[in-house]
Amino acid sequence: MDLPRLLDGRLKIRHLVLIDALSRQGSVVGAAAELHITQPVATRSLRDIESLLSVELYERGPRGITPTIFGTAFTEHARAVLAQLNQAGRHVVELADADRGTVSVGTHLAGSNVLLPQAIANLKSTRPLLTVVVREGTPDVLLTELEAGRIDVIVGRLTSPSTSTVLRIPLYEEYVEVFAGAGHPLCDAAELDLADLADYPWILPGSETALRHELEESFARAGVRLPDNRVEATSFLTVRELLRRTETVAVLPGLIGRGDALLRPLPVELSRVGHSVGLTLAAGRSLSPAGRALLDSLRRVAEQKLTGEAHTPD
Repeated sequence: MDLPRLLDGRLKIRHLVLIDALSRQGSVVGAAAELHITQPVATRSLRDIESLLSVELYERGPRGITPTIFGTAFTEHARAVLAQLNQAGRHVVELADADRGTVSVGTHLAGSNVLLPQAIANLKSTRPLLTVVVREGTPDVLLTELEAGRIDVIVGRLTSPSTSTVLRIPLYEEYVEVFAGAGHPLCDAAELDLADLADYPWILPGSETALRHELEESFARAGVRLPDNRVEATSFLTVRELLRRTETVAVLPGLIGRGDALLRPLPVELSRVGHSVGLTLAAGRSLSPAGRALLDSLRRVAEQKLTGEAHTPD
């Protein structure tokens, strides 16, 4: 197989944008709608790319398209190129005006309610014109956004080691605890186990998360069935309101739960359920000045937390 000529002018930036959209949407129709082009134009562009590469990038099926091994590989490279172009444009703007700039950060529950807000507050106290865009999502969705350069860094739980494309930097270790609202009947109990909570409604993380699997193992070790009366949620605002208004119990990172005056930790042993909170970056991609400033702020806040000196600016 001859090496494809990708620099002779036939491969366009719009082709890379299309590949990114196709892999996320899983259908030509969805990608065309996202990019505001017609389906025939999207189909023709895909054929042009496949002809240039001499391989099929997607398997066509009745329910959409699925990337082949070639499609998965080329999508990764397309997103890397798009990310570098996005970064280049932002870098030029920030060099022209050093006090401004934009950094986009993705987050999920661990880190989203304590570490990130304090880091942003500290950063804005010294660089008020810098814009921070915060996007919440599941780890898988955020990782796709990171690869495509739509976000610069992910703050949250680290469940995998670094790879050739993703760099994961631990900041601190945190263990989860069982929490209830301040008026829950069990708040004054001296000692509890999971069996004592079996008849109460629970809030659990989604079944696709690593924390959910760890909790299921904790219930299994205790010989207790997973609660039938449960809600699955990762939004802290939803969890907080349910705990405050009902007799529901939930598992939360300790820093998040203990930082809320309306919640109380219950004396239930979950010592084996913990995680590293840290940063996820795209390997080999340099950050803009705004991105580096946010990372420095995140590291400082994490160090303060480890020494018990965290604070926000007046």
